[in-house]
Amino acid sequence: MIWKFLNKDSKLPSSVRSTLLELFGQIEREFENLYIENLELRREIETLNERLAAEGQAIDGAELSKGQLKTKASHSTSQLSQKLKTTYKASTSKIVSSFKTTTSRAVCQLVKEYIGHRDGIWDVSVARTQPVVLGTASADHTALLWSIETGRCLVKYSGHVGSVNSIKFHPSEQLALTASGDQTAHIWSYAVQLPTPQPIADTTQQICGEDEVECSDKDEPDVDADVSSDCPTIRVPLTSLKSHQGVVIAADWLVGGKQAVTASWDRTANLFDVETAELVHSLTGHDQELTHCCTHPTQRLVVTSSRDTTFRLWDFRDPSIHSVNVFQGHTDTVTSAVFTVGDNVVSGSDDRTVKVWDLRNMRSPIATIRTDSAINRINVCVGQKIIALPHDNRQVRLFDMSGVRLARLPRSSRQGHRRMVCCSAWSEDHPMCNLFTCGFDRQAIGWNINIPALLQEK
Repeated sequence: MIWKFLNKDSKLPSSVRSTLLELFGQIEREFENLYIENLELRREIETLNERLAAEGQAIDGAELSKGQLKTKASHSTSQLSQKLKTTYKASTSKIVSSFKTTTSRAVCQLVKEYIGHRDGIWDVSVARTQPVVLGTASADHTALLWSIETGRCLVKYSGHVGSVNSIKFHPSEQLALTASGDQTAHIWSYAVQLPTPQPIADTTQQICGEDEVECSDKDEPDVDADVSSDCPTIRVPLTSLKSHQGVVIAADWLVGGKQAVTASWDRTANLFDVETAELVHSLTGHDQELTHCCTHPTQRLVVTSSRDTTFRLWDFRDPSIHSVNVFQGHTDTVTSAVFTVGDNVVSGSDDRTVKVWDLRNMRSPIATIRTDSAINRINVCVGQKIIALPHDNRQVRLFDMSGVRLARLPRSSRQGHRRMVCCSAWSEDHPMCNLFTCGFDRQAIGWNINIPALLQEK
């Protein structure tokens, strides 16, 4: 693989090498996704042909003879094959989608698009203190803070010299923690004044379900001007956390906000004292690059994910010792593992599965969700325990903790992500948007999910 070649005796500067690794990894995943979609489309076509030929089903309100059905099926196959050849991007066609039977009546509404980054967005997060703002971390070396209501950029952070891979807000102060390809994590302070929100026209409402309109060939939203150029720019962090020898892929605050944990491609996670920036613990044991880290909302627990197909649970509740447990439930890279408020851990992987675990008995998962595409940084709705799954194939699906599929967010030529969806983040108490997603189409999206209606359909 290309990333292994670059790591071996490379003479390139570390910042250039890190950028190349990220880009080649993205290219590899995009091609794999397209190949899988191709295979799935061909299977759908074969199923459609068999169903039309065997069941003598009515098409367009008219009963057709077996010969006519065969002709119709052949014509449909030809149309689908041509569409596949010319675009190679649509995940399903109108014909295939029309035979989907599972639908949901829960309303999922796209409320706001946050457009201004010059490259893909890796991470999205919502502030936990007033004023509540949206944060995005991008491969364009910046992090942006947004007004959720207006979609206006409020603050730009440009202190990193590499891709900004994650952003997390302090639990009680106006501080942000960002991780970067420049091998550091930064803590920086922000002060924002929210603009007055304008009335929003209700023009984007769609029904969650399996029906999908064909997507256009447009890859990303147009950015005619640098949206972030008009907002205040922060260039220097309060604190820089340095100790890693590779890309820092993620970072998070421990409960209380006095310590922070970072995860790196150097195969370690580090625990820092926020006030002094001193390294408290170096967490070693993973055999390959780390992909994510997450902290428990109320306890001193950390979970780290890795390309070595495992995730590890680190326990810092006893100050004198810290224990670690290794969990081997996946067959490919674990892209993220997150805590719920209770006693569960939810892990997602490139093996296209999500697994729900009980902290009191982690020998085997209590639920397994199988999907058709690799899964990126997942997030769990705290109150209702709904898992939002961002996929490589541009879809976002919602499941409950028992593995029941609740909905798929609408995606069409008019709305939704046009590239890999990298991350999801719930903000269930916000009156306007309670779910956010971001992707490599350079935009973040705010959704309003009708959770009561969603759960009523179970």
